[in-house]
Formats: sequence, structure tokens, C-alpha cells
Amino acid sequence: MKTISRRNLMASAGQAAIAALGLPLLSEGSGQAAPSRKLKVIVAGAHPDDPESSAGGTMARYADLGHDVVALYLTRGEAGIPGKSHAEAARIRTAEAEKACAILKARPVFAGQIDGASEVTNETYRQFGKIIAAEKPDLVFAPWPIDSHRDHRATSLLVYDAWLRMKQGFELYYTEVMSGMQTQTFGPTRLVDITATESRKRASCYAHASQNPDEFYSVHELMNKFRGAELGVKYGEAFVRHAQDARESLPMIS
Repeated sequence: MKTISRRNLMASAGQAAIAALGLPLLSEGSGQAAPSRKLKVIVAGAHPDDPESSAGGTMARYADLGHDVVALYLTRGEAGIPGKSHAEAARIRTAEAEKACAILKARPVFAGQIDGASEVTNETYRQFGKIIAAEKPDLVFAPWPIDSHRDHRATSLLVYDAWLRMKQGFELYYTEVMSGMQTQTFGPTRLVDITATESRKRASCYAHASQNPDEFYSVHELMNKFRGAELGVKYGEAFVRHAQDARESLPMIS
């Protein structure tokens, strides 16, 4: 009889749970075919470091496969550095975002709103929707809509409105940022193995030197390990597919 270790049992349990829910494993050897065409993937976040910390490993995996990955920042983090003016903080954090995107092989795009003063109006719906439509995305990842941070919620609503206006023309997924602290009642329906790209996710987060990465990444490392344990791997990221999306699964990134 084959000996079952605790590690093997955990991995088997995670794989079984996911299989039971019909979730794509997004990992090597899953038996699913990779997309035959280049995809456009947008990960939206309210501030510089939000796309990286919530989905940096997945962004890197898509980019490594030759897909076009965009980090869409609602703001430039104007209110994110104590003692700095909005203009100076924006300059510093924009440079950090550009450095982080280079690590992930992603392209930064800034939507032009102001950190701490984000707006959800008819005009901002129009402006943000225009940015997304111009990118012609296949997948868009947005912040969880009941995140405790107002800017995160605003970003989520703006993405959702674009999805509706584009008649669900792209797959819509939600991300988690500091679950239990900011992202509330998050129950993932998609898990991605980021073991091979976690080091780049970490480096992209540490590129945001003004944000005390030792402190904030320690929380994300715990999240990465927890989501990895659910999947039976070392590190993972978790997402929720919008329940009304007509498609069945996130395109394979094997």
C-alpha cells in the first residue's frame, strides 16, 4: 500500500475540492489546452501596488506566455506618502509602478483619478469605460466590490459598468487584497498556482519602496501560502468569476 503523507493528503484534498467545483487549475499538467491566440489581460487596481499584490503572480504567468498584460491604475497614489505633496507622491509612485510592471512584463496605464478622492459618476463611468474599451480586453480583473477601501470599491464599480456597457465582452474576475482586513467575505471560485512566479510578484511589490513593502507583503505572503495550500501547491492566488459571465472558465495559462 502506498504511504500517504500529510503533504500528499493536503494536495489531494485541494485538487479534489477544486475538481468537484469544476475549476480550471491553471497549472502544468491540467490537461487543458492553452489559448491559440494572444490575449489581452487587464488587472485593475485603485492605487499603484494593488494589481501587483492581488494578482502579480498570475500577471507574470500570462506575460511569460506572450499575452499582453496591462496594470490599470485608477490613481497614481497621490495620498499615499505621508509628508509628500500629491504631485511629489504621484511622481514617486508612478515610477514605482513602472518598475513593478517591468518586473512582471506588464504595461502600466493610469486612469487619471486622485487617490482618496475617487469618483463614481456618469462622467467617470464614461472615461474609465473608454479606457477599457480601447484596450479590447479578453479578461479584466477588478477589486472585490465590497472591499473596505472606498477607492477599491470605486474601481470595482467602474470596471463592472464597463463590462455591462461592452455587453459582457470580456471575462470578469474579482481579486482579493488583504483578505480579512480589506477584502471582506471573499469566497474564491478560481485558484492559480503562482509558485513559479511568486518571486517576481514579491519583487514587483518591493518595487513600491515608499509603501513599506516588508510590512504589507508579509500579509500577502500568508495569503499566497494559504491559497497555495488550498490548491496543493506552495503559492497561489485566488479569484472570483462574476456569476453572470456566460463563459465557463478563465483561459488556460499552462
